[in-house]
Amino acid sequence: MIASTEIKTVHKIIIGDSRRMEELEDESVHLVVTSPPYPMIEMWDKLFRMLDERIDKIWTKMEVESSRKLRERYVKEIYNLMHENLAEVWKECYRVLIDGGIACINIGDATRSINGMFRLFPNHSKVIEHCESIGFVTLPYILWKKPTNKPKYKGKGAFLGSGFLPPNAYVTLDCEFILIFRKGEPRKFEPHDPLRYASAYTKEERDRWFTQIWEITGTKQTIEERRVASFPEEIPYRLIRMFSIIGDTVLDPFLGTGTTMKVAIELKRNSIGYEIDETLLPIIKEKVGITQKLLTSDYSVEIFKRRP
Repeated sequence: MIASTEIKTVHKIIIGDSRRMEELEDESVHLVVTSPPYPMIEMWDKLFRMLDERIDKIWTKMEVESSRKLRERYVKEIYNLMHENLAEVWKECYRVLIDGGIACINIGDATRSINGMFRLFPNHSKVIEHCESIGFVTLPYILWKKPTNKPKYKGKGAFLGSGFLPPNAYVTLDCEFILIFRKGEPRKFEPHDPLRYASAYTKEERDRWFTQIWEITGTKQTIEERRVASFPEEIPYRLIRMFSIIGDTVLDPFLGTGTTMKVAIELKRNSIGYEIDETLLPIIKEKVGITQKLLTSDYSVEIFKRRP
């Protein structure tokens, strides 16, 4: 029997656009754990406009257009294009996942006043729509409820709308979605697979994790982590334990500050992370322990910078 302490893991940081993961072979990944940029969240506008010149051109037209009807059409076009760009990543995830592999996507819906209208942009339903069209099987999802969220509208309190007077107030968004998809049929294993048994969770963990609502408080973050809206380590920790075994390969196509990779290292999984923003590399290195890693360590980290 192979002891989990004997497992040596390999981790790859790829500075490049995950809409094209040419470095990865078909069916080479067991689990995807990621949190992409959320369409129609203002902090990500610049990124989407940089990634797709169509979005940038339509946005520029929208800003100078006098017709409300045309501006409304532009809003919808921009929103759909943002999700089309994300869908290119989901297609690549489908390609590189093994049969039975799982994809976990943390996504939040967006509320925003745009074109003079306050509205919801249901990002989670768009991701489901695209992933199902690609071929993924949709599994029951998780609602991540953030106990510390206190939404405000223009600094005027915790709720949106007209105070205590109906009917023009709005429900507060205090949950994000962890969408779960599978490629094909459930994964198969040899009887009594030693690494599968070594990866088992406890009854208490099963009862707490395999429920639809998770209440996990966001952890204190650095300025850079807040800039990329990184999720707390407990999220990838649970998902990696739930949906992979020791020695598997975990992919994060939106690596950010490296949270998923850090947890994969700790849990004896191999990992691959794509990040388009090279300025985050020093934070990723610090988080995954490159700066203080010893030669005797049981894992290695490689960094690749894709040529333009």
